[in-house]
Amino acid sequence: MSAPSLTVRRLRDRQHTDPETLNALLAEALVAHVGIVRDGHPIVLPFLCGVGDLGDGPVLLLHGSTGGGLFLDAGAEGVPVAATVTHVDGLVFARSTFDSSANYRSAMIVGRATVVPPDRRAEALWQVSDHLMPGRRAEVREMTAKEVRATQVLQLPLDRASVKVRAAGVGEAPDDGEDHAVWAGVLPLALRAGTPLPGDISGDSPVDASVRQVASRLDRLAADREARIAAVMRIASV
Repeated sequence: MSAPSLTVRRLRDRQHTDPETLNALLAEALVAHVGIVRDGHPIVLPFLCGVGDLGDGPVLLLHGSTGGGLFLDAGAEGVPVAATVTHVDGLVFARSTFDSSANYRSAMIVGRATVVPPDRRAEALWQVSDHLMPGRRAEVREMTAKEVRATQVLQLPLDRASVKVRAAGVGEAPDDGEDHAVWAGVLPLALRAGTPLPGDISGDSPVDASVRQVASRLDRLAADREARIAAVMRIASV
């Protein structure tokens, strides 16, 4: 089976080929949607994910159970997949629905996902944890051998990826001469953390530093993106 073209066909100016853009996009990823063909029918499955390196270069790590369907499909040879990650950073309200749009960052990674070998599985699981919950490992106990055996990780190389980004203000067709007394602009969207909710077994334990750091990071990323798009819109209006 030949590999699909990764060239963006529509709005090609939005395609980014530099690794830095892909790395920054994946650094914020929590879930990857993975498409496969099973029994002749396409299906898409969501996976908690992380970016790591098990010694052969950066890979997308997909976390799941040893009994999960995709992990069984992979077998010893791996399975061809397409994994996507998308961040919607804003809704763009134009003076017509035709010209309205969204600001986004998206990546599609294609390749053969393979099962992480048993001797590297614990390392891969910690890399996923470090991606999703930085600093948490230092606060919790180590995984048991039984827990490691019950969990599985697939690895997907990042060498074949297509990245598309829109980070702009309102783009409209030339004025049609009508008076549109309607607001046009960008409504920023972002993932933010709510107030940490203690579990029944937490007792009086304070919220750990890793939890506070994740919440703070999400707020900082959201503020930075909002500031960048505001700067772009100010420049465009000059």
